[in-house]
Amino acid sequence: MAILAVMLARLKELLRHSAIYGLGSIVARVLAVLLLPLYTRYLSPTDYGLIETLVALAAVLTALVAQGMKSAFFRFYFDSAEPARRLLVVRTAFWYVMAASTAVLIAGVALAQQISWLLFHTRSHDGLVVAAFIGLWAALNYEQMTSLFRVEQRSTAYVVATLANVAITIGATVLLVVAFDKGPVGVLVGNFTGTLVIYAALLVYSRHALGLQFDRRLYRAMNRFGLPLVPSAVALWLTNFSDRFFLVKLTDAHEVGLYSIGVRVASAIVLLLTAFRMAWPAFAYSIEDDREAQRAYSFVLTYVVYVCCWLALALGLLAPWILKLITTAPFYPAQNVVAPLAFGVAAFGAYVVVQIGTGRARQTRANWIVTGVAAALNVGLNLVLIPAYGRMGAAVATVAAYSLLFVAMAWRAQMVFPVPYQWRRVATLGAVAVGLTVLGKLVDAPLALALVLTAVYPLLLGLLGFYLPAERRRLRRLLPLLGR
Repeated sequence: MAILAVMLARLKELLRHSAIYGLGSIVARVLAVLLLPLYTRYLSPTDYGLIETLVALAAVLTALVAQGMKSAFFRFYFDSAEPARRLLVVRTAFWYVMAASTAVLIAGVALAQQISWLLFHTRSHDGLVVAAFIGLWAALNYEQMTSLFRVEQRSTAYVVATLANVAITIGATVLLVVAFDKGPVGVLVGNFTGTLVIYAALLVYSRHALGLQFDRRLYRAMNRFGLPLVPSAVALWLTNFSDRFFLVKLTDAHEVGLYSIGVRVASAIVLLLTAFRMAWPAFAYSIEDDREAQRAYSFVLTYVVYVCCWLALALGLLAPWILKLITTAPFYPAQNVVAPLAFGVAAFGAYVVVQIGTGRARQTRANWIVTGVAAALNVGLNLVLIPAYGRMGAAVATVAAYSLLFVAMAWRAQMVFPVPYQWRRVATLGAVAVGLTVLGKLVDAPLALALVLTAVYPLLLGLLGFYLPAERRRLRRLLPLLGR
């Protein structure tokens, strides 16, 4: 009982930080969804496709420039409890990200026309490219500053910065797109305006932690840890974003725009998943006892898959009505890709949980093989399926790659840090959610039936013996409270 109490206390701590992180994430995502009616009235699917293609480019550059250092920052910060050592980690990471992001910005501005031609077969979108690179610089440095809040588990400070960023971003975007009719450029400039303003404020707020200090020996050690993660991050980028490039090359920007709207709806799961990802590394590494960590990781995977699969089921079945609510008629065809993309995000959420085992064991060098295999599958399926099926081919490629990513990383992590994951329960969660989604699509479920199929998910799990005795007792105590 004492061991169970400790584990539950750990999970409550993770839930608390996730909830606070999630406040900023949820507000940002909800406002982004609320802006979709604005975008779909002032932008065409082609305009939206241009924006999303540049977002994908920024994502791969983020992986190349800062992913390894970000992972190393979290790992090395917790290596020592000495304030001076932790401060040295903070300053070394800060100056690396500043120098690397500035070099990328200079290169992007200098080569803007060439990048525009490579992506869109025209040099006329060089202004969009410049705006995207400024946004990249702002995002990289802002994220490094907010990482300081995360390692210190100052989730309230983090969410205050996030909400301020969102408020400024929304105001600037509406002003530029609606009042000044700046189109895609207005969206990109509006998106980085809030980030730049809050980054400047964070520099002043956290000036005590910054200084002209850069330890080359520490940087080399952090680089040795983080560099093997870069190929893995690039492979993840291929899985996450390469479909935009295949779509724009094999079809057109209009198809990219429709696909990206589907991605945006499916990414509603990220409302919770992003909050979890913010809290998860610091929480997972802060558990010193390996046996306690193994027990906690096991339950975390089950509950993350539960929530993600239920949300994927809801989004997949309700997609037609969601799109009619938040977009205009030219974007309605995007509803067909929401279900596979949502289950792809659910598989990615499971991957986020299991991959922590390799970081805990400091055995990250082979991670790129796992992510590389998933990326290769994604690329291959994109090349085969997109010419024949367009955006649906890209969606199928995405869910297949994410599923392989989860399974392969679970196998890899178990080799270096075995965890008694509850595989039967995890498989039940996925099978029931997918089965209900397929049933709804086969019968072309009206709204009422779609809602019923979504609501019946936890009940059907109970009939299949999913819940543990302790969980059933908690549910029986909870149900009377919900009925009041």
